[in-house]
Amino acid sequence: MSEEKYIRPTWDEYFMEVSRTIAKRATCDRGRSGCVIAKDNQILVTGYVGSPAGLPHCDEAGHLFRKSIHADGSITNHCVRTVHAEQNAICQAAKRGIAIDGATLYCKMTPCRTCAMLIINCGIKRVVCEKHYHDEEDSIKMFSEAGIRIEHLEDSVQTYADM
Repeated sequence: MSEEKYIRPTWDEYFMEVSRTIAKRATCDRGRSGCVIAKDNQILVTGYVGSPAGLPHCDEAGHLFRKSIHADGSITNHCVRTVHAEQNAICQAAKRGIAIDGATLYCKMTPCRTCAMLIINCGIKRVVCEKHYHDEEDSIKMFSEAGIRIEHLEDSVQTYADM
């Protein structure tokens, strides 16, 4: 009887799996996403998508939609009730006094434009995403100009209901 040899996950696979677990705490069912910021193969902070502390969650109060007009003229609905997982992780680092300069950020999809700007200003050097984001062009361009490596584990685009 031969046993299959166990293959340890890579660091990227490991941290992405942790971000999927963190996402289980998310309070918006449209994009239950989590984020891990790690450096030197150690987790520094985590975050998940959710409303600001003390405010109602999408899962309780419903979504707070606003229409977004994109560069190509398309219009989508965007839930604005929550703070993104990347933003919450960065806030946790600030709140706890944890330096994230030079770290790698792991997240569900390409960060939005606002998250990308925060990531750049925090000194994060690498972003690893599970999937692409439908409105990622600005983020990809800014990361390139800022010298931040962005990698996607899948070529698929994250989809949402009620866009």
